[in-house]
Amino acid sequence: MQQDQLVQRFEAYAGWRATLAERIAAYRDWLDDNELNDAQTALRVASLLARLNEDKLSVAFAAEFSRGKSELINAIFFAEYGQRLLPSSAGRTTMCPTELMYDAGRPIGIELLPIETRERHASTSEFKNYPDEWISIAFDPGKPDSMRAAFRNVIATRSASVDEARRLGLYDDSDPDQALAIKEDGNIDIPCWRHALINFPHPLLKQGLVILDTPGLNAIGAEPELTLNLLPNAHAVLFILAADTGVTKSDIEVWRRHIGGGGGRQKGRLVVLNKIDGLWDQLRSEAEIQAEIARQAADSAELLGVPPNQVFPISAQKGLLAKISRDPALLEKSRLPALERALSEELIPAKQEIVRDACKGELDNLMRSAHAILDARRKNLHDQLLELNELRGKNRDVVGSMIARIRNEKEAFERGLKQFQAARSVFSQMTNELLAHLGMDALKTEVKATRKRMLECMFSSGMREAMAEFFAGVKKDYNESSAQIAEISAMMDAMYRRFQNDHGLKLGKPVEFSVLRYQKEIEKLEARFHDHFDTVLNLIRHGQISLTLKFFETIASQVKKTYEYANLEAEQWLRAVMAPVEAQVREHQMQLRRRVESIRRIHEATETLEDRIAELDQVGTGLDAQIAELSRHALAVGSALRSSPAPAASAGALERA
Repeated sequence: MQQDQLVQRFEAYAGWRATLAERIAAYRDWLDDNELNDAQTALRVASLLARLNEDKLSVAFAAEFSRGKSELINAIFFAEYGQRLLPSSAGRTTMCPTELMYDAGRPIGIELLPIETRERHASTSEFKNYPDEWISIAFDPGKPDSMRAAFRNVIATRSASVDEARRLGLYDDSDPDQALAIKEDGNIDIPCWRHALINFPHPLLKQGLVILDTPGLNAIGAEPELTLNLLPNAHAVLFILAADTGVTKSDIEVWRRHIGGGGGRQKGRLVVLNKIDGLWDQLRSEAEIQAEIARQAADSAELLGVPPNQVFPISAQKGLLAKISRDPALLEKSRLPALERALSEELIPAKQEIVRDACKGELDNLMRSAHAILDARRKNLHDQLLELNELRGKNRDVVGSMIARIRNEKEAFERGLKQFQAARSVFSQMTNELLAHLGMDALKTEVKATRKRMLECMFSSGMREAMAEFFAGVKKDYNESSAQIAEISAMMDAMYRRFQNDHGLKLGKPVEFSVLRYQKEIEKLEARFHDHFDTVLNLIRHGQISLTLKFFETIASQVKKTYEYANLEAEQWLRAVMAPVEAQVREHQMQLRRRVESIRRIHEATETLEDRIAELDQVGTGLDAQIAELSRHALAVGSALRSSPAPAASAGALERA
């Protein structure tokens, strides 16, 4: 039986990524062996390999309670354990957002963030930086029963007063359904945990997969981290309906507001119509059953405003059972393979394209820099051979005259170096100004001021003005950064041309950089805030000030991430744009010294002219071999970048189970 499509494709993608990393590492080792790997190049290659190693692919599962989210996760990813790992039963199961991942630097187990942290303004992302805030529970990954027992902590609840639930943003006085949840003692059950992180070495998680299991849809609005960060940034979101309930009003609202955007086909956003096994009626023909499933899928597509081929009817429970019992006929009837195939064919190639684009530009720059250095060495060697061939049959006076000419050339270059050092100083000042525009200190001040203003003014107009000023300040930082980048680029272009014209260095064009992608990310965050402003106003009206501030803190946390990434990329660009000049300046200085020394030794008759020419011919042969080897590395890396992950031959997840 064929292996699960999604698992198979993801393993192939991880293999592609590993092959690319191996070839980049081989190229780095070759640079070391051939004295072409300076500190800046080593840092750039290390950063590239780190990005590949840390690459993540996130898949989120969102639905109302009892739609079968956890069962679907079990069926797609964990059937090989022969039992349900994530709690899956009638009624409420997942009570808090749960991320399943693997980080070798953290202990295997579950980390749980207490629900009481909702009274503080910090977002879940911020709390991830403080391990002491989390409760840790270890388990043995080799024992499914141990894992299953540990996972059940995710659904733990406790009794709380209505006032406490209200303070935590878990009780809305205007919601009649929540009033019905009040028990005889006047209390209400609330989740024990705000967020769960499950870290264990499942093969797919080790390869970079991150799975997000969300609580019911009515909890999505109560946790801004979900609506403003986790769901929008997931590479794929599976929105799960149930065939026995159809599309509810809350389903439609959450799809349009949080997942489906403006409607229509969105990459990585799929609708799953689960529990079709409830329609398997022995009193009806197979054709009638399939017609009913098709009708429900079409109705769901129409109500959500999506194409019919974006809705996938399945039975997660029967799919899981089929995999565990190795029943190919039942698996096919569950329709789970069709969903896995669609997810893999859409998600994996899109993710690969992102990684490919991110690596290609940096690798092209690194290859060009190495090629430029080898070309410079070849040119200098050619010049030396021309000079030495001119000395054949010449007297000592001619040799002395040639030494003087090369020394004059060396002195002229050293005068150019003074200009270079001056420009280097200006570059350093401009670099500091650029990084100041993207600095965290200014952002922290802006966040603090906005928070203070929001606390002081709880009216809609005041809220809008505070957020408008916040985003205006952020946009100003990026606009000033963009202007500074343009100024640095113009200066470096002039420097490149000067050294090319005056000293014959082969520098090409400076590496380009733009903060446009981060500016667009800020625009998306601002749009998300406006999309959720009605929710924020509703929270204000019901006195949930703490939750209102958490909306802002979550947005501020996302803005902070854009600054951090922009800083990192700007620093990498600044190194990349200066590195070719520095490398070729050092190379040219070294070659000039070698030319002077070579002719001086001939002048002093410490070696014969013919011996020196023969020695340089050997060096030239070695350089030709290096240039050819560099081309082979470029072809190998380019081939890895262009290739598509090839799924392995069918090996049968059912046969492994």
